[in-house]
Amino acid sequence: MRKIREILRFAATGLSSRQIAASVGIARSTVAECLRRAEAAQIAWPLPGELDDGALERCLYPPTTASTTTRPTIDFATLQREMRRRDMTLFLLWQEYKERHPEGYQYSRFCDLYRAWLGKVDVVMRQEHRAGEKLFVDYAGQTVPIIDRRTGEIRQAQIFVAVMGASNYCFAEATWTQTLPDWLGSHVRALEFIGGCPAIVVPDNLRSGVSRACRYEPDLNPSYQQWADHYGVAVIPARVRKPRDKSKVENGVLLVERWILARLRHQTFFSLDQLNREISRLLIALNDRPFRKLPGCRASQFAQIDRPALRLLPAQRYEYAEWVKARVNIDYHVAFDENYYSVPYALAGQQLELRVTATTVECLHRGKRVASHLRSWIKHHHTTVNEHMPSHHRHQAEWTSERLLGWAGDIGASVTAVVAAILHSRRHPEQGFRAALGVLALKNNYGIERLRAACDRAVRMNATSYRSVAAILKNGLDGQAPNAQIELTLPQQHENLRNSDYFH
Repeated sequence: MRKIREILRFAATGLSSRQIAASVGIARSTVAECLRRAEAAQIAWPLPGELDDGALERCLYPPTTASTTTRPTIDFATLQREMRRRDMTLFLLWQEYKERHPEGYQYSRFCDLYRAWLGKVDVVMRQEHRAGEKLFVDYAGQTVPIIDRRTGEIRQAQIFVAVMGASNYCFAEATWTQTLPDWLGSHVRALEFIGGCPAIVVPDNLRSGVSRACRYEPDLNPSYQQWADHYGVAVIPARVRKPRDKSKVENGVLLVERWILARLRHQTFFSLDQLNREISRLLIALNDRPFRKLPGCRASQFAQIDRPALRLLPAQRYEYAEWVKARVNIDYHVAFDENYYSVPYALAGQQLELRVTATTVECLHRGKRVASHLRSWIKHHHTTVNEHMPSHHRHQAEWTSERLLGWAGDIGASVTAVVAAILHSRRHPEQGFRAALGVLALKNNYGIERLRAACDRAVRMNATSYRSVAAILKNGLDGQAPNAQIELTLPQQHENLRNSDYFH
């Protein structure tokens, strides 16, 4: 249902079915069918607030009966001759075909059959770009070394390049990596550099942006899709091994390497900011450099053609968010980055999507937010909302403190003492379920007798936690007396060992 909502939202902005299909990552015929059903059901964007996913599905996809109509044939040779005419479109030819044969193929199938007939013919088409429509983005193959003043370590900086389709206006900057945070951060700064939002962004099939590369239906990374939603742009990745799809940025990369990076080859850089200041200075000269065969320059063409057609930037800057999947544990918490966040107790055992920013952790179930927390940076910390785990509902749950204590009692009194201490040390006993189960599970690897001995030692040392019991078993301390000293074997002295005088 999330993709259907995206289809309706993009359709409301005036994008074509082809562009919507490429951005959402589904077949164009599916987009057309969805829009047709939405029109028949009189549903348009924005959707009513009470229309949830289930209601939307029932409105758009009621049971239908299969059609057995025989389709008339298509004269592909005539189509090919007609397509050579100036300003001729395949859509116009399909309309004429439908007028002659009302029972004929629909547009998507008509196009598929025509392209299949063309077979292996490689048709090279000159791309015409409309004002403010497309921004092409990619990384340069060349990197720039940056030296750490303290250690002398040399680290290679990546060069991000963005080019407007109509004016060839260029943006470039250096980042440490090509990972998702740097990738999206460069996108944000590129839009701020051009001062607006284009209709379409065309990236390569970089792993940071495209989670599953496919010629026809690439899947975007959820964070990349969220960035596109924030700025209201459609992301249409270039086809795999089709450099003509992004020839603009390929030429832009070549220009950046020739007119910026080549001029910086004799300079030594000690920070990323220093490198970016030099790139910004030379970038102005590149965009102001006059064309050889056309009047003006990239900057003047951008001001005349692209800038007036760009949409305004949103009031708030995009905040990078990471999307991960997590399953709710029996303690009604999900784990992320060694921290635990509560969700409604009824979702125990369910798989959720987590949207994590630098400040918040949002938990979503089937596209609906069920919990939101401030992000904790204290490791192994429980962030709990009381309403998520009401005490009067505990008896309805499968997992209870009594059940865990009963299992511990079957093993031994010391194990019961450790489990009870874990449960009583938490603000909510349910927060200790995970650790208590971990203690009980240690018998599978070490046996019941060793677990009893380890828990007995943990109780004597007042170290009643899962980590303490696991460490005792791992280091074989369960077989030693409680007051036994651990003998440390120091390495023999040799010339490679440094003494305290070395550091003065």
